[in-house]
Formats: sequence, structure tokens, C-alpha cells
Amino acid sequence: MISNLAFVHPDAILGENVVVEPFAYISGNVSIGDDSWIGPSATVFDGARIGRNCKIFPGAVISGIPQDMKFKGEETTAELGDNTTVREGATVNRGTVAAGKTLVGSNCLIMINAHVGHDCRVGDYCLLGNGTGLAGEVKVDDWAILSAGTLVHQFVRIGAHVMIGGGAKVRIDVPPYVKADRDPLRYLGLNTVGLTRRGFEKERIDTIHNIFRALYQKGMNISKALEYIRENFDASPDRDYILEFIGKSERGVIRAG
Repeated sequence: MISNLAFVHPDAILGENVVVEPFAYISGNVSIGDDSWIGPSATVFDGARIGRNCKIFPGAVISGIPQDMKFKGEETTAELGDNTTVREGATVNRGTVAAGKTLVGSNCLIMINAHVGHDCRVGDYCLLGNGTGLAGEVKVDDWAILSAGTLVHQFVRIGAHVMIGGGAKVRIDVPPYVKADRDPLRYLGLNTVGLTRRGFEKERIDTIHNIFRALYQKGMNISKALEYIRENFDASPDRDYILEFIGKSERGVIRAG
């Protein structure tokens, strides 16, 4: 159902059972998947690619022009996966020549007044709390939770299953599976509650915990800690992900609290 008080460009592609409420605005170079809901006064600009069963709340803006001086009007996109919700006043900017697209995965919740900057990559099942801001080219892996007011510097990477405390300033990378808070941001232990809720068995959680004890509590520098972990823990997806994440970090990772 499309309200006669909404504007929908004739070139926009809308799937089946899409609802567009009064005063919503949808540009022409847009596609919206089946069963999605575009709320009153929501704005969907050129380059938006919205998946199935998404909800875009009033005042949200999808695929706005990047807030980046290098943007010269190139054709880029902002893409939302299935079952993702963007709440009131939140913004998802489209990409620049740097990556060509901004991606937000499936089953995400982008809460009130949050911002996803140009060329960001947000994984599946992520939550960005009220007022959270991601600068350009930030990467957030699956299942991460950024509590209200979190501010993330450009080019930072945040690992999967991370929990970041409200109001945090994230200037460097945050390894997967951990809790982080304070200013400057610090490692505060494993996100045990989150991992348990997601079905991680106790033995698996204990192994991850021991890896981070080696990283943060044995008094070694990063390179020696990574070598120690590689030699003393059996290969596994969790171990290898941690090693890859830290080994490839260009900004460095947070320290222990």
C-alpha cells in the first residue's frame, strides 16, 4: 500500500506488500524488498538498496550523499540486508569512490539518531544504540553491540560479538568477543553473557578467555603474545579469527583496563 500523500518516483522498484506511509519520499534509483515498511516522513534517496521485511521509521534517511570532501557525485549505493530496522532520525549515507557502497547487514537494529557513515561495513545481527556514530569506512563484524552514544573513528574495525559501553570513544580497533569501555577505551574482559546467549558452550568460552588472558595478562607485547597464542592453542575458527584480526590491525587494538 502506497499512501497518496507519499512521493514515490516512477522508476523506484518496490517489491510485494511494501507499505509507504504519508509524506515519505522515495527517489528513482531505489529498490525495496518485499514486505518492507517505509514510515511517515522517511526519506530514501538514490542508491538505496533495501532488503525484505525492513522497517524505516519516521525521519530516517537512507542513502544520503556522503559527508566526505572527496565525493564528486559518483554513482554509489547504501545497502540494507533483510529484516533490518532503522529507527527515527537515523541516517545511512551511501558510499564514495573508496568502496562504492555502504553496507548494513541483515537483522540489524539502527536505533534513534544513529549514523552510519560512507563506505562502512556493518555485519549481521548488529545493534547501534541511540546516537551512535560511525565515521567513514568503519567495519563492524557480526553480532556487535555498540551502546548509546558510542563514537567510532574512521577506519576502525570492531570485532564480532563485542559489547561496547555507552558513550565510548572508539579510536582504535576492538578485538572480537570482548567487552570494552572507559576513556580511553579499554578491554574489560570477555563478553561472556553475550556469547552464552548465542549458544557458545562453556569449553569454547573458556578457550577464548584463555587466549585473551595470554594477550592481555602475561606481560608480552602484541607480536610475542600472538606467537604464544599460535604455539599454545590448537587451531580453531575462534583462535584463527582473533589472530587474523589483531595481526592485520592497522590502527592497533585496545589495551587492558
